[in-house]
Amino acid sequence: MQEHTPKRQSSWFTRQFLNSQMVVSLLILLLVLLIIWVFTRITHVFAPIGVVIDVAAFPIITSGVLYYLLYPLVDRLEARGMNRQWAIWAIFIGLILLSAWGIASLIPTLQTQILSFARSLPKYYDEIYHMLYQSPFLTENKEVTQRLQSFLDGFDFRSMAEQLSRFASSTFGSLGSVVGAVTSVIMGLLTVPIILYYLLADGQHLGDYILKFVPTKHRAMASRMMYQGHYQVAQYIRGQIIVAICVAIMFSIGYSIVGLDYAIALGVVSGFLNIIPFLGSFIAVIPAFIIALITSPVMVLKVAIVMMVEQTIEGRFIAPQVLGNNLKIHPVTILIVLLSAGKAFGLVGVILGVPGYAVIKVIVGEFYELYRERSGAYGPKEAIQAPTDQTSQELASNERK
Repeated sequence: MQEHTPKRQSSWFTRQFLNSQMVVSLLILLLVLLIIWVFTRITHVFAPIGVVIDVAAFPIITSGVLYYLLYPLVDRLEARGMNRQWAIWAIFIGLILLSAWGIASLIPTLQTQILSFARSLPKYYDEIYHMLYQSPFLTENKEVTQRLQSFLDGFDFRSMAEQLSRFASSTFGSLGSVVGAVTSVIMGLLTVPIILYYLLADGQHLGDYILKFVPTKHRAMASRMMYQGHYQVAQYIRGQIIVAICVAIMFSIGYSIVGLDYAIALGVVSGFLNIIPFLGSFIAVIPAFIIALITSPVMVLKVAIVMMVEQTIEGRFIAPQVLGNNLKIHPVTILIVLLSAGKAFGLVGVILGVPGYAVIKVIVGEFYELYRERSGAYGPKEAIQAPTDQTSQELASNERK
């Protein structure tokens, strides 16, 4: 005769508190606020940690970005029969040759164009100033003119332009200063090749090493989190950098064809800013349009055509093939993340905010699913069906009643 074990009765505390979504959410929120408050009271304790992070963050982040760019190439060479160490050294030699070519050919051109642009800033300011005050709109609207004048009086733009011009001239005025700056950067990057080498050589075993410290019953969840986070960050970094390089090349070629001043510099700046989602491409067009506006109205039209062609090629062909929709993050969420991360961490936050949010989203999603399974506060997932026309008509008639 089969025995039936009685079902375990949950206590009143479990039913009313632990299985209550609102109570658990409030407890988590209070715990997070408490942790933040404690950290604000003992910031001096974490000062040494901050120093270590400041020193190690740049080489680690740079090595991580290069790792995500290069490890598919290393894996492909290894799959074709090449020893992994030899594949890494071959890629390193290629990077050194590519960097030497860029320093020899691209840096002098950028130096010349940036120096010329910096020396022309005061002239550009005067031309924009006269162009604004000679426009029919400002001539006919004296109130707007007075407000604009009071706003401009609060900023000495000409003095700022002259100071920026002198700074750029002193910084980029000689090849020796540029070489000195590049040398200091190279000295700071000495640790990057070492970290990158070990990441490329042993990076595939890093996940297994981390899983050793995770309890056995949680290893499946931890493995999923690491895989999904690794996949999304890899796709995002590779995609953004490939698209940025393509954008820089297209803008440099397009601006050079139409005869825009500082074409190479503007193209490189556009490619770099394109790493920032949404906002970067908008910011990149501002200096190009200003220079085109000062040059001639025809140049404005030419620059607009270049931008339309570039946006068409990028939006229709490059971005869908390279980026796709791997992160599955709403554009409004991306804008909020960019603004928040930029406010908190500056340029680094703007660049790394979106992939960081993607990783946090994966972790939170896994813990949410774990809580959903164990709490019993949620029923089985049911598909939400869209209302039919008949249902919509019934709801509308009920509202009218």
